[in-house]
Amino acid sequence: MVAASKILCSGALFSSLAAARWIVPGGRWIDTDGGLVNAHAGGVTREEETGKFFWFGEYKIEGQEEGGGVSVYSSDDLVTWENHGLALIPEEGHEFISPEMIIQRPKVVYSRETQQYHMWWHADDSKYSLLLQGLAVSPNITGPYTFVDATAPLGNWSQDFGLFTDNYGNGRSYALYSNGDRREGRDVYLSVFNENITEVEEVTFRFNKYDLEAPTILQTDKSYYALMSHKTGYRPNNVVAFRADKLEGPWSQPFMVAKPYTRTYSSQSGFSLRIEGTEKTTYLYMGDQWDLNSLWEARYIWLPVEIDDDKGSLEVKWHDVYDLNVETGVVTPIEGTSYPVVDAKLEGNAWLQEANFASDGRIATGIYGNDSTVTFSGIEGAGSKQWVSFYYQNTDDMGFGDQPGGTPDRINGTWQLRRISSVVVNGKVEELETLYQRDTHKGIIASAPLLLDLEAGSNNTIKIGGLSNGFDVKGADIDRIVVYPPEPVKNKCKKRAA
Repeated sequence: MVAASKILCSGALFSSLAAARWIVPGGRWIDTDGGLVNAHAGGVTREEETGKFFWFGEYKIEGQEEGGGVSVYSSDDLVTWENHGLALIPEEGHEFISPEMIIQRPKVVYSRETQQYHMWWHADDSKYSLLLQGLAVSPNITGPYTFVDATAPLGNWSQDFGLFTDNYGNGRSYALYSNGDRREGRDVYLSVFNENITEVEEVTFRFNKYDLEAPTILQTDKSYYALMSHKTGYRPNNVVAFRADKLEGPWSQPFMVAKPYTRTYSSQSGFSLRIEGTEKTTYLYMGDQWDLNSLWEARYIWLPVEIDDDKGSLEVKWHDVYDLNVETGVVTPIEGTSYPVVDAKLEGNAWLQEANFASDGRIATGIYGNDSTVTFSGIEGAGSKQWVSFYYQNTDDMGFGDQPGGTPDRINGTWQLRRISSVVVNGKVEELETLYQRDTHKGIIASAPLLLDLEAGSNNTIKIGGLSNGFDVKGADIDRIVVYPPEPVKNKCKKRAA
């Protein structure tokens, strides 16, 4: 006898199965278990049979920033992520995957010849003296993956690792890797794997002496675009791209992929994705927003990319909040309500300073601790959690450039990299939120999001002060805030036997 099924959609079940709808670059992304998504410097593999996305990345926790293994999450929509734990588990005493070793930039590809999933990554020791490529395999996309080997591709060094499959060309998979920081290196290689995807077969192209890293390739119907980061450690920089008609080249001169001096919206390249929708093809830049002072709290910057093959141009487009429909390929920016700082209340030594790059020609500066603050009032809320973007400027590190090394000031000081502001809604100090405001170039306004609980009506207040970043309690200069409507949820109802 076949049992009848009943659809469960009780209030409690609705709450536990509610799924986010929007992508919020730089926000705290939460998985379906309520934890922070922990998959840094990784890549997304789409399962051919189901169309489901699987996100692999470095697993980092406080006190174990390296060697933590590779985590894996799955999603149907690139927004709602289910945690499947560790796909590659560190092994004590192992020569290459012990907790003391480097397991960075993992990528996963399916090998039709072996009928297994192959995970590749940058394998190294803590001194970065090995510069190898690691390989592990599994019959299941979520793992566990079994270590196979760590090798030097064609006898060369391999540092930052990327992987590209020519899905709309010859179908072959390629390794992308820089060959280290030594004077003899400083190249980026594009090398084809063998048919089994078990080893690099030959070099397809070498980007000679550009001294770049974190490579990824986007493929259109006409062109290939190779995106790469400058080598500034965990400081963001201006990511560049090269264009070519074929992988063998010739490749164009590099050009910036985002507005100059935004440092690619405080991110580093690492992966990209092409989404074939029923209405349009959408391209995604998938970067990491590193935080050197707390790597385990690094965020993700995923943004749509606009490409014009006729002009040979590619631009990463900023949106505070946007909806991406993976079925249609349509990106819809979400509109919010802007509250200018010129209408806010300033206390203590906070004051409005002339700034011709600011929204209203002035910016609030001098925010410090609990005494010198900025308070926005009359904020419309919907009685639920809402994304709020804080537009700011923070020039502590004096506009560092794209060169390796460097110093933050003239006396060899320490990089601060971010200020931390306190955010209090409706006077509820016990529910204080922390707002990380990454360093910006002078005259550049950036934004950072928080998900805040706003009461229904127009009597909400948001007060901004300063918290310690390990150096001082200064808050960043404030230009405005933008409040977005409540995020709609997709409720998934489960069936069970009656």
